[in-house]
Amino acid sequence: MPGPILIAGPTASGKTALALDMALRHGGAIINADSMQVYRELRILTARPTPDEEAQVPHRLFGHVSVRDAYSVGRWLDDVAGALAWCAEADRRPVIVGGTGLYFKALLEGLAPVPPVDPEIRAHWRGEAGRRAATQLHVVLAERDPEMASRLDRGDTQRIVRALEVIDSTGVSLAEWQRRPGVPLIREADADRFVIRRPRAEVRHRVDVRFDAMIAEGALGEARAIAELRLDPELPAARAHGLRPLLSHLRGDIDLAAAIEAGKLETRQYVKRQEIWIKRNMIAWINMN
Repeated sequence: MPGPILIAGPTASGKTALALDMALRHGGAIINADSMQVYRELRILTARPTPDEEAQVPHRLFGHVSVRDAYSVGRWLDDVAGALAWCAEADRRPVIVGGTGLYFKALLEGLAPVPPVDPEIRAHWRGEAGRRAATQLHVVLAERDPEMASRLDRGDTQRIVRALEVIDSTGVSLAEWQRRPGVPLIREADADRFVIRRPRAEVRHRVDVRFDAMIAEGALGEARAIAELRLDPELPAARAHGLRPLLSHLRGDIDLAAAIEAGKLETRQYVKRQEIWIKRNMIAWINMN
């Protein structure tokens, strides 16, 4: 059977429609490669496929974990391995689609073989993250692991803590572990790789139109349900684009119009980062417009 089809592209570029079309044409099943569409409580704000779309072909790894889970690329790779095995048994061609570049990189290159972190060390540094500012932790990292400190933003608590956990637990810099090759789940030569490219102004317009549609579909109610869960702001799901401005509105900090504009801006800024990733890392992929 032909190998997997991979579809990448910025947010709001039309990946969902293209994936559905290809899956219908090629007897496929769609597998999610978007780090936010894995959360079951965030259907609207993450623009997950609609129930009607999901009914047309099998979909895997959409909305399958709770927003309370600290879902990671490592867990995603394990889940994808299971989804690929299901496709093989069902004689379905995998169509892997999403906008998370790191997921595709891990899929095609494997993850660095970082040993598990000692639970006590992990608990220590996560406790420190609750007591100290990210900039203070960055100073500690600069003393312990200057190479990783030079790579990380001084305000990125999650990644700073991860780097501290690894060097404290293994005695080796995370940078060194990352240089050691992993084992890919799919070989590049075995996959058809497509990336959607649209003019930036067009994508910006599509982002704005889609965010307005999300509001009309009930995104504010979805944000209200998330607020009631009182999530740890460091959890990955708490960084869903548009969620923070809507939560600010629900707290009474800003009006709805300002929240909507902030959500659009946040999403457009993410699109820009995605486009930079694509330009640097997906040179050999087939461009589609």
